[in-house]
Parts: sequence; C-alpha cells; structure tokens
Amino acid sequence: MTDRIAQIRTEAEGAIAAAANTQTLEDVRIQYLGRKAELPNLLRSVAELPPNERAATGKAANEARKALEAAIEQRTEQLAAQELDQRLQRDRVDVTLPGDPPPQIGRLHLITQTRREIEDVFIGLGFNVAEGPEVETVYYNFDALNHAPTHPARLMSDTFYVAPTSDIFDPDTRLLRVHTSPMQVRAMESQPPPLYIIVPGRTYRPDNDATHTPQFHQVEGLAVDTDITLGDLQGTLLAFARAIFGEDRQVRLRPHFFPFTEPSVEVDVSCFNCTDGVMPDGSHCPLCRGSAWIEILGSGMVDPNVFEYVREYGYDPEQIQGFAFGMGIERIAMLKHGVPDLRMLYDNDVRFLEQFG
Repeated sequence: MTDRIAQIRTEAEGAIAAAANTQTLEDVRIQYLGRKAELPNLLRSVAELPPNERAATGKAANEARKALEAAIEQRTEQLAAQELDQRLQRDRVDVTLPGDPPPQIGRLHLITQTRREIEDVFIGLGFNVAEGPEVETVYYNFDALNHAPTHPARLMSDTFYVAPTSDIFDPDTRLLRVHTSPMQVRAMESQPPPLYIIVPGRTYRPDNDATHTPQFHQVEGLAVDTDITLGDLQGTLLAFARAIFGEDRQVRLRPHFFPFTEPSVEVDVSCFNCTDGVMPDGSHCPLCRGSAWIEILGSGMVDPNVFEYVREYGYDPEQIQGFAFGMGIERIAMLKHGVPDLRMLYDNDVRFLEQFG
C-alpha cells in the first residue's frame, strides 16, 4: 500500500509541475486530492487495514497529502504571478492615445448659433455689435424711446419691474428690459453720428406660450447718418434675408406703428418653404399659411422725437436721419429650422439640440 501512495505522490508532483495555468492546476488538485480521488480514499480506509499496516500506511498517506497541498500552493502562487504579468502586458493602456470612444465634443445651442449667424451678416454690412444692461430704467426703456405715458407696455402686467413700485412713471424706476432698444439711446449718448450698430441680448416679458417665453432674445439694429432713407432700410434687410434664408428671397414692407419709428413698417420675407403659398402636393403651405410671405421683424425710420433726447450729443433731427429694426432670435431660428414650438429651445432635450450641431 505504501508503494501505491508513493506512486500517486510522484505522479501528482509531476502533474503539478507540468500545470501551465491555474485552471489546469485546479484540475490536478481535484484529480489527486478531491473527495473522489484515490489518496483521500486510502486515508479514509486506513482503519480497515490489518493493525500492523495501519500506522505506516496512514503516515505515508498523510505525508503525501501534505506534500501535495504544499506543492499545489507554491505552484499556484507561481502561476498566479505569471498570469498577472501576462494580463498587465495584454491590458496595458497607452495614456497618450485619444479616448476610445473619443469624448463627445460640445456644441453651440441653436439660439447661440442663430445669434452668431445674424451678427456675422450685419458685421459684413458694416455694423458693430453693442451690448447693454438687462436691468434698465424707465427712462431708457420707455421715455427716451418716445413711449407715451399711457402705453400699455408700461403696465406691471406687461413688464417685469425689479421691485414693487407704485410709480411706474418715475424715470429711475428699474425693470427688466422688454427689448434691446434702450441701447439706441445709450449708444447715441456715447458717440456722435454716423452710427451703425446691432444690439443682441436677452429681453423679458410676462408671456408664455408656443411662440413666447418670459425670457427671450432680440437683435436691435440702428443706423444713423446723413441722407438715410427707407430704401436703405429695405436694402439692408433684403441682404439680411438672403444671407439667412437663401439667395432667392424677397422682402416687403407693410405699414405699422411703433412708438420710436416714423414711418414704421413690418417686414416680411418671401416664403422659403413653398412656391407662392402652395406646396408640391397642392396644399396650402403650413409655414406661410398660403400667403407666400412670412413676417420676420418690425422696423422703421427713427422718430425725430427720439433724436431730441440725444440732440446735445450731435443728433440734430434736422441734420441726420436713421432707421431701426428689431427681431427675435428665437423666431429666426424657428423659421429657418422648422421648430414648431419655441419652448423646445429651452427644454434642454439633448435629442432635439443635437440635430443642430
């Protein structure tokens, strides 16, 4: 019996030394030391041997088991270290390489894209970009822009006043500007004519529906010089419309009223979604509603009363003329990109915003 134990030990030690990986070594352990292996069974059957063989057989079997367990433990450590080295080599990361997948690059919001596109057009036409405060005074927001004291825009229901006030007619009362037009007066106070500026920025009105939000963006334009005419305004806006909506666009002017321009006109651009208001399938165009024209902004010649507020800065209404216009950046973005609801621009839905990268 001891000869068989010695033979098992020799075979097991050879198998342990030959094991190439920890999984193979585990198979060897099960084969020679597992519950059903021959050596453990010999140990369990020692009591059944003749008394004169029990001691020698039990001693030999125990020594063989302990020797094999020690050999397996030692070999396990060797193989585990080798496998770790191999895994480290295989999984080595070159930190100088770009990420995989590469990190997603951010993009400009559609409103910002549209604002910059509008700015580029007017800079190309010779205008400068100016910015002004969003918290304004009644003087710059209404009084100096020729708004009558009874104008409904002055009401607390139509304007965000910074603090509760009983005197909305006080020139120094603070409010969130309802348009970027206050910069007309501020710009004329800062330099004499000629003056060509656009004023992009946030504005605020208590509206909230599919085409209005309490906070929105406008671009105000102002050109002041000698011999400025309504024809200059039309030509400027025609160049703008063709740059934004396509080279085949036309513009038309319709009489309107604004407190700070006289005469005042609404400006329409020819529809870029249809032909004379008709879609290819014969239906009315949903964008222009079959009219073939789309309203894009309000404008007009600067009212001489506005120049009276800045006469001392070189703006004599008998010597100079000017035109002004204002448009909603969100409206231009909606028209150009077919956005059905202005509020989608503020929902921060990445699926929507990623379409305009």
